[in-house]
Amino acid sequence: MTDPTTRPSATIADRSGVARGRGRGSSLADRLDAINEFDREPVTDGHLQGPGNFIGFYAGEHVAGTEFVIGPLFVAHGVAAGDLLLGLLLGNFLAVLSWAFICAPIAVRTRLNLYWKLRKIAGPKLLFAYNIVNALMFCFLAGAMIAVAATAVGMPFDIAMPGLNDLYPSSVGWVVTVLAVGSVVTLLAILGFRQIARFSKVAAPWMFLVFVACGIAVLPQLGVRSPGDFWAVANEKIWTGVPVEGRVHFTFWHVTFFAWFTNMAMHIGMADLTILRYAKKWHYGFFSAFGMYLGHYVAWIASGILVALAIQNSTDIAPGPIAYLGAGVTGLATVVIAGWTTANPTIYRAGLAMQTITPNWKRWKVTLAVGAITSVAALFPALMMRLLDFVALYGLILMPMGAVIFADFWLLPRFGLRQDYADWKQIAFSWPAAASWSLTLAACWAINAVWGLQIFFLGLPGWFIATAIYVALSFAQQRAFGMAQAERYAGDAA
Repeated sequence: MTDPTTRPSATIADRSGVARGRGRGSSLADRLDAINEFDREPVTDGHLQGPGNFIGFYAGEHVAGTEFVIGPLFVAHGVAAGDLLLGLLLGNFLAVLSWAFICAPIAVRTRLNLYWKLRKIAGPKLLFAYNIVNALMFCFLAGAMIAVAATAVGMPFDIAMPGLNDLYPSSVGWVVTVLAVGSVVTLLAILGFRQIARFSKVAAPWMFLVFVACGIAVLPQLGVRSPGDFWAVANEKIWTGVPVEGRVHFTFWHVTFFAWFTNMAMHIGMADLTILRYAKKWHYGFFSAFGMYLGHYVAWIASGILVALAIQNSTDIAPGPIAYLGAGVTGLATVVIAGWTTANPTIYRAGLAMQTITPNWKRWKVTLAVGAITSVAALFPALMMRLLDFVALYGLILMPMGAVIFADFWLLPRFGLRQDYADWKQIAFSWPAAASWSLTLAACWAINAVWGLQIFFLGLPGWFIATAIYVALSFAQQRAFGMAQAERYAGDAA
């Protein structure tokens, strides 16, 4: 799909990546200005990406430094071994289906990033509010990933690592390390999707192998002498079913819904319209399985094994030290690179969100500012140590607008209603979209307060609530407009 208002393809091709003809004689700023990420227009056919980039991208983003945090948190929440293995199997399968059947088909039909597509539905004023929230959520998430990488960078320098319950920076060395890691991550995010995908494609295979090697290497220290010993050790020493004091006990359903909705903002929240708009075919959404099963299955299991040994030895359970426990210096390098491969696309998404509301700024300048905010957020280890709760919260906050996009694209035409109504009528603030967002969050809060349904489970009913509200209010809005038009026509005729 192409837009007749886009510039000639030769011009766009010249601006894709770093402009080839002007690379040597131009300034760095000019070369960064030349990077075109199709901020306000559909991706053209000549810039679509093949399967390899998406396999590498999803594997690189989800075989990540944060897996060294999430895997151990399952241990802390007292998940039983059987509940973990089966819950991750089902939950990750549902996540892959969400990418493939909900997000990817809209991405390849519109070729627009999330923010420009939402602008057509919600109007620029509502988009402004959404993008501020969206960018901040992604900044905080990327900050957790930078903090994870910093725990590995700082270890050789004997920098004090944050503890499980720390809220504030633990030392000056921690601050310097985080800022240094954040600057490297921001630089790669500035270079755009193609460079991020290339980096992930190179890094992902060996990162996965290191995760597996780490888990296997420490099993003998936990008492596994043969494959037959594993299940008994898993239940007695790793996933014991007994939570750490102060932590909620997790069941099979907690694991299933967390695995499904840990990336809720990306699939049913539609953030990955920004990524999958480059896909040649919609079924590239199934390539998310490389991230889910290599990262959110195998890597979570491996990191849980590592932290069980760390707890047994009373050693530091920050991501860097537990990776070092399993694979030495190679483990540290894996944590650093894995943190980068996840933070890079997250900052990239946040930069595009801010670019939509700062049209006079070049994308690279916006991404630089976003990277600075992210690096400051990374200084506070509470983001990393409470990652399960934060991931569930940010996905829930962003989810209703994904439901709005789904309903607008697929359901409104079936009811004889117009898509992209705000763009068609030049409306700056879509009240059906705004009401769907706010009322859904209010309903989720009420469900949690009245029935006690935990945050991990709220995404599913919330998505259906948002979809229903948006369809009903869009019908009311467009029906009212149609009646007004008919009355105006009758008055003119009289």
